[in-house]
Amino acid sequence: MSSSQCSYMYEEYKETADWLLTHTDIRPKVAIICGTGLGGLADLLVNKTVFPYKDIPRFPHSTVEGHAGQLVFGELKGKQCVCMQGRFHFYEGYNTATVTYPVRVFYLLGVKTLIVTNAAGGINPSFKIGDIMLIKDHINFPGFAGQNPLCGQNEERFGVRFPCMSDAYDKSLAQLTKETAKELCCNSFLQHGVYCMLAGPTFETIAECKMLQLLGADAVGMSTVPEVVVARHCGLRVLGLSLITNQVVSDYDSEDHANHDEVLEIGRMRTDVLKELVSHVVAKTEPNSQL
Repeated sequence: MSSSQCSYMYEEYKETADWLLTHTDIRPKVAIICGTGLGGLADLLVNKTVFPYKDIPRFPHSTVEGHAGQLVFGELKGKQCVCMQGRFHFYEGYNTATVTYPVRVFYLLGVKTLIVTNAAGGINPSFKIGDIMLIKDHINFPGFAGQNPLCGQNEERFGVRFPCMSDAYDKSLAQLTKETAKELCCNSFLQHGVYCMLAGPTFETIAECKMLQLLGADAVGMSTVPEVVVARHCGLRVLGLSLITNQVVSDYDSEDHANHDEVLEIGRMRTDVLKELVSHVVAKTEPNSQL
């Protein structure tokens, strides 16, 4: 696909999916997208097969520090899964069709549930660095400007022309996650809120942060929403988790500055908690459940 195009052909997604199916015996029902600094989630998998993105036909390449750039197939608590160690971002120069390319490939692999994680800035003043926010809804700012991965001719084999987004994040999965967090005694730092996506790569200005607060956003980041939109278009169930790695700067007298190194460091600190939470959520599903 040339950079001037805003979508891929069905056959292109299928070419990638078919290549993966011939190179692994794993038939995943769950896909996990690892956010910045959270690639350790792939360590959960056993009996792994690892594919660097550069080796997968038509797959984009990840260019951001904290994103390993490989697709990991394996088993998690007896469930067959696929894990993206590194996602793609609009700010890397990719269009939204390229950013979301893996999600439709996952659908063609037989995936039924998508778990998305990200590193995010805390807007809600009650949030603390290191909190995990269960995403209940999102605000798609790039979408307001026409940068929606579903732009262009609709492919009915994936989904309908006008998909509903009022139920983007699965309520039963959210409830299961809350119950699991309580059992693991990590519910004290499990939050629940609205994630807002901005295009990046700059962190937000103070005025922008004040605006997002007024709009009802609890956390802000530079990813996740396009993947969720495409996942829901395909009929996948979605669980979203944001790790609050920094507090946004909303005071003109503040000397604080958001930086990527801080995001990576908090990611390393909380990866083990996220790994445990995700693995237990997957493990608690019934053997024949689609999660």
